[in-house]
Amino acid sequence: MDEMYQLCTKHMNRRVRIQTRCGECYEGVLVNVDRNNVYLRTSGDLRISGWGWGFGAANDILILSLFTLLAIALI
Repeated sequence: MDEMYQLCTKHMNRRVRIQTRCGECYEGVLVNVDRNNVYLRTSGDLRISGWGWGFGAANDILILSLFTLLAIALI
């Protein structure tokens, strides 16, 4: 989990795609990270692969558990 935390801190304030261990993918700007969670600012239409599209207001903050993250990619 420390490796994922370090990776997240390196990608702060950048647009990323996050894949979870459950296979879900989220896109947005990584705005904060702590030892437990990642905070992702979404851009309105939140893309969740495998589940279709979820809808939220622009600039919503999505909180994901750091433990559930599998991969992070810059987009």
